[in-house]
Amino acid sequence: EVQLVESGGGLVQPGGSLTLSCAASGFAFSTTYMSWVRQAPGKGLEWVSTINSGGSYTNYADSVKGRFTISRDNAKNTLSLQLNSLRTEDTATYYCARTSSPGYRDRGQGTQVTVSS
Repeated sequence: EVQLVESGGGLVQPGGSLTLSCAASGFAFSTTYMSWVRQAPGKGLEWVSTINSGGSYTNYADSVKGRFTISRDNAKNTLSLQLNSLRTEDTATYYCARTSSPGYRDRGQGTQVTVSS
């Protein structure tokens, strides 16, 4: 059974930083492309970033490029997302997901990030 558990969210002021983590189990994490997606209140799921299985390739949505950094530790089956220079529009529930799952169906329960002064 695929299990993805996100953590690290919280309340932060604009311009602040957070690090999100995702613990993965139940599948071959080290050979799986992984992504972060987010959902703001009242909006649909939005892709944020993807990393390939070895961690050598990353891609970002234009809205977060230069501010967010995705990474992974295959020895620990963990995925991370470093969020810097946060903006109010980054407020959302953040999910880690298996990139290949249709509609990012294989994702965790999410962690809430709220950016507010």
